[in-house]
Amino acid sequence: MYFKKLIGEMVYLSPMNPEDCEKYAEWINDIEVSSNLGLVKKQINEFIEREMLQNLSKQEFNFAIVDKKNDEAIGSVGLFQIDYINRSAEVGIFIGNKNYWGKGYGSDALNLMLDFTFNILNFNSVKLKTYSYNSRAINCYKKVGFKEVGALREGKIIAGEKYDIIVMDILSNEFKNSYIKKIVNLNQIY
Repeated sequence: MYFKKLIGEMVYLSPMNPEDCEKYAEWINDIEVSSNLGLVKKQINEFIEREMLQNLSKQEFNFAIVDKKNDEAIGSVGLFQIDYINRSAEVGIFIGNKNYWGKGYGSDALNLMLDFTFNILNFNSVKLKTYSYNSRAINCYKKVGFKEVGALREGKIIAGEKYDIIVMDILSNEFKNSYIKKIVNLNQIY
């Protein structure tokens, strides 16, 4: 079961459901999915994944990404390395169901997560890291407003090839796609 915490155009964010462990284990064991997450060497079965989902669901800012049309979990998004003093965090996101890749679901979910981070938690900056070979993710991040701020040169070696780890960030004053502000303004009318 999923709960609609934040609702976007195509997806909504819900607290994570440990019952999705088999689905997540399938995604993580797909080399095409896991190579973008840096988890290619891990072997994760449904029991390990259930424990991981239970732990993530106990942490404050981890969400399942759920397709609005059919209430199906398609991935997850969350904050980590939270710094409350400097009001910053790192975001991680993945769409595990490859049928949803390249169709705007990731950017919709990321917009919701940033909206929550900037307009509910009142953070000032969010950063992320990705691999230079993951052009689909880089395009998604740029679409949402992230800017490339640096790279860890040749920080990832896979299949004998060397790739940069790209570091990107976005500041609260650069974020433009607020669903929460629209809801607050609508409520002020009544």
